[in-house]
Amino acid sequence: MGERKTRIGIAGAGNVGRSVARELLESGHKVLLIEREWRKFEPDTVPEADWLFGDACELTTLEEAGAETCDVVIAATGDDKANLVVGMLAKTEFGVARVVARINEVRNEWLFTQAWGIDVGVSTPGALVAGIEGAIDVGHLIRLMGLRQGQADLAKLTLPEDNPLVGQRVGELDLPANTALVTLVRGGEVILPRPHDVLQAGDEMLFVSDSAVEESVRAAIHGAEPIRALPDRDGGMVL
Repeated sequence: MGERKTRIGIAGAGNVGRSVARELLESGHKVLLIEREWRKFEPDTVPEADWLFGDACELTTLEEAGAETCDVVIAATGDDKANLVVGMLAKTEFGVARVVARINEVRNEWLFTQAWGIDVGVSTPGALVAGIEGAIDVGHLIRLMGLRQGQADLAKLTLPEDNPLVGQRVGELDLPANTALVTLVRGGEVILPRPHDVLQAGDEMLFVSDSAVEESVRAAIHGAEPIRALPDRDGGMVL
């Protein structure tokens, strides 16, 4: 017998839903797309997926979809209210283990928590803003996204030429507890950092840390006393 494929239900078969479905299918998962608008119901665009015409905000549709057999449900519509409802129903009524939801409006990000059945909220506008800030704000620690409902953060810093860490080995980093340098991106190459690797100016450093120690991470990077982190206008932290 072959290995069981992960079954993933995607609510919303617009451009985002279809793109996600294609990626997941290429990775060997089994995908069901649910769409309530006839103009977007186009099975021929992703023929490898199963398709269901219906409103994923309704229990009857999720029952027909066999939501209880899904390992993951992704709420990928362009309506935050609908994504919250799909997440809540999937989690509370069908016991789906992992629910991922698309956040269309950054101001609604605070709602996408486990209180609404959402395990992971993905904000495209927020990711774009963080990416822009990281590109133009060399030397600042930029929060890319929260993990585990805000218990941890993924943050990025582009190492400037005048930073004291340039020329040091990764093993010499004095990072606070519950913090890890997980990846270096250098010249388009992704590097899994090892203790003997030497940091270079322009390195993009990706950190995962306890959300409570961001100030200490900044201090470790810049060799300065911790200062209070200021929230940016999109809910991230610029240090």
